[in-house]
Amino acid sequence: MPLTSVEREEFLAQPQLASLAVDGFDGRGPLTVPIWYQYNPGGELWVITGAESRKLTHIRAAGRFSLVAQRLEPTVRYVSVEGPVTRIEPMTDEHSREMAARFLPAENVAGYLRVSAQFGEQVVVFMRPEHWLSADMGDTSQL
Repeated sequence: MPLTSVEREEFLAQPQLASLAVDGFDGRGPLTVPIWYQYNPGGELWVITGAESRKLTHIRAAGRFSLVAQRLEPTVRYVSVEGPVTRIEPMTDEHSREMAARFLPAENVAGYLRVSAQFGEQVVVFMRPEHWLSADMGDTSQL
């Protein structure tokens, strides 16, 4: 069953497994990669990526991307968003800390931040969700 707009925004606001997809160009299928993301209901979605990454090159060329977040329990549920890039800016320590705290246990954040400082230049890509797809397929353990 499709989710209501409130349900889908609340779901996307939670830390879920996500994949980003962007036009692959050159006759190839879309470039699709797992990624951490941040979203607050009614706002923009944002991701962090390398300033020299293939992903960013494709995002800049396409001007938009898609992201799907999903879970398997307690019910199978997904939310997919697609929309235009609204801005790209240098990643700050605050961005990195916020994202790490969203996905990692509190005791692992400092260690992750130390390691991620070696990842090279990173940027934050903001997207305004324009098109939504969603569903909750229920509890599959009872099938």
